[in-house]
Amino acid sequence: MAGVLVHGGPYGIRDTWTFDPEVQLLASRGYAVLQVNYRGSGGYGDAFLRAGYREWGGKMQDDVTDATRWAIDQGIADAKRICIYGSSYGGYAAMEGAVKEPDLYKCAIADVGVYDLRLMYSRGDTTQTLFGENFLKMILGEDQAELAARSPITQLNRLKASVMLIAGGADTRVPAVQAENLHDALVQRKVDHEWIYERTEGHGFYTEEHVTAMFQKMLAFLDRQIGASQQAAAAH
Repeated sequence: MAGVLVHGGPYGIRDTWTFDPEVQLLASRGYAVLQVNYRGSGGYGDAFLRAGYREWGGKMQDDVTDATRWAIDQGIADAKRICIYGSSYGGYAAMEGAVKEPDLYKCAIADVGVYDLRLMYSRGDTTQTLFGENFLKMILGEDQAELAARSPITQLNRLKASVMLIAGGADTRVPAVQAENLHDALVQRKVDHEWIYERTEGHGFYTEEHVTAMFQKMLAFLDRQIGASQQAAAAH
């Protein structure tokens, strides 16, 4: 059983060999954890970073997919027991992975993620400055059809994985409307899913009570989907 943990950012951010509370949380419960510095990540030079421009749902996602398949081929991960998880861009990648590779992931946990790329131009604090707006144009492009095609919310007919959505009502970077719209779309499709919403939290949960509850629900969700409980249920 394994978890693919996709870092946020995405540009210029990277995972390093250091203590990570989310990795430790999952590893302490027996999950193998895979972190991927996909193209666009920092620390590998400007060309590598720029290689991620306009690749949301494209080559950036394929890098995560390729690494996941590598972990399966190496015998590190059980092909039938893999969950993808991330926050912010990582939340986008979790849902995009679930719809782009519907047979690869058993479940997806998406935290404060972007699920409709078109909304990034109208909702959130990035476009409140000229620099932010120009940055979006550079990294995403402005082709509305392409943005729609690479948005998880438009690809739900391909979804097979079980889903957990996490959102903060006070999020200004990725407003909760992103998660609310996806939540509503799943409800309309009668797709059962986990929904964690905290009105006072922002781009990530910080209140100890909320963080504790969120992690408890996440661990229970993972246990049902790919953990010991799932394995016991499959044996009967």
